[in-house]
Order: sequence, then structure tokens, then C-alpha cells
Amino acid sequence: MLEIRDLHVSVAGTEILRGIDLSVPTGEVHALMGPNGSGKSTLASTLAGKREYEVTQGEVLFQGEDLLGLLPDQRALAGLFLAFQYPPELPGVRNRHFIKAALDALLEHRGDEALNARQFDKIYRAASKDIGMDTELTKRSVNEGFSGGEKKRNEMLQMAILDPALAILDETDSGLDIDALRLISEGINRRRSPKNATLLVTHYQRILGYIVPDMVHVLIDGRIVRSGGRELAEELEERGYDWLREPAAEIPTA
Repeated sequence: MLEIRDLHVSVAGTEILRGIDLSVPTGEVHALMGPNGSGKSTLASTLAGKREYEVTQGEVLFQGEDLLGLLPDQRALAGLFLAFQYPPELPGVRNRHFIKAALDALLEHRGDEALNARQFDKIYRAASKDIGMDTELTKRSVNEGFSGGEKKRNEMLQMAILDPALAILDETDSGLDIDALRLISEGINRRRSPKNATLLVTHYQRILGYIVPDMVHVLIDGRIVRSGGRELAEELEERGYDWLREPAAEIPTA
């Protein structure tokens, strides 16, 4: 699904990612962990195609095709979805209309017929119920006046309806209470399928108590320094990250 090879990325002339190698196969959920400033959000934003992130070396293949050669909207149409760490507000854009427009664009790209209002409403209401989101929020502009937890649920609602091939979730668990964390985790688990993949970016192990990843990768100082199973996340919870702060070349992959 996703293959990253020797990826180097700079922001405003400063190198943030210093040679990322990462593979996320179809059907798997991978967790990317690391301390603040390690480059996790930089990687997520680079994959989504944000302009300020300059790729200076390496390649990224998405479903066997060159991802870096695509514009952000082309990446979305190809099946890549990014849930933001800080979901933006879109004043004047009604939430329901925003998601329907995105779905219509996807269906058109695939050569499928657009859904009529009744068909979409049925899907929208069912997905809202599954994620525990108040349907009254559909009357508001996108994320405007939403709490932090409601913004994260809204991103999960978008993901459930758009059904992307690859979902990149940038610290979706941040700022959530226990109930919201459980509901969002259930939404992520429901989409798990042999036909898609998920890259879950997080600081902490707590969300991995609800979502069992196939692999855990640790990113420090712009490099992946260790990969392993769920037990690696548990070890990080106990020991922190300092024990892995050595030159990446000297740290073996578990």
C-alpha cells in the first residue's frame, strides 16, 4: 500500500526527516510513535502534499504509483486521507455539504454515479451514529464551534464515509477523554479491512490499548530507529524514549 524509501524532507531550509524507510502493507495498521519534534507530523503532512514540506531526496510509492508527483487533491482522489492533529475550521461551509461534495468528487473520479440526497443522508446518519456524533452538528460550518473531541469525531465521520485506501491519522487521540477515545478507536477498528491500511501517528500507548497495531515504528530526530510489535509500545510507555536516543545507524530493528 505505502512504500517510503530514503525520504529526506526540509522545512524552510532545515532538514526534519533524514532518511525515512517505511512500508505499510495493505490490510495492516501501523503505529508511528515518537517524542515531540521527532518529525511525525512532518511525515504525515509530506504524504498529504503540503507545500511547505520540501522533499530533497527519496521516493514514496502509494499502491505502486509515485505519490510525490501528485497534487494534494490528486492524492485524495487516489485514496489517501489525512486526519489533522488540529482540524481546521471552514466558516461558511456546512459540514454535511462539505462531506457530500468530497464523496461526489470521489465517485466521479471512479466513474460511479453520485448519490442523491436521500441516499447520502442514510449513509451520513448511520456513520454519525456509529461514531457517536450529534447530527445537529451537521447544521454548523465545518468544525466551527466544535469541541476538540467533536472535531476529531468529525474527521472519523469523514473517514468512515469516504472509505480511503490509506488513512493517515495524525495524533487523532490528542485531547480526547476516555469515552471519546473509545468511540474513535472503535471507528478506526471498524474500517480495518484487507483492502485498506492505516498509519496511526501518536505520542502515547493509550490508544493502542483499543487498537492493536500490526507494527510499531519509533521516529526520533527524523529517523525510524526501532520497529516491532505492540510490545514495543508497551516498553515505550514504561521507559520513555531516552533509551533510544542513539544514532539510528547503531540501533538494530527488532
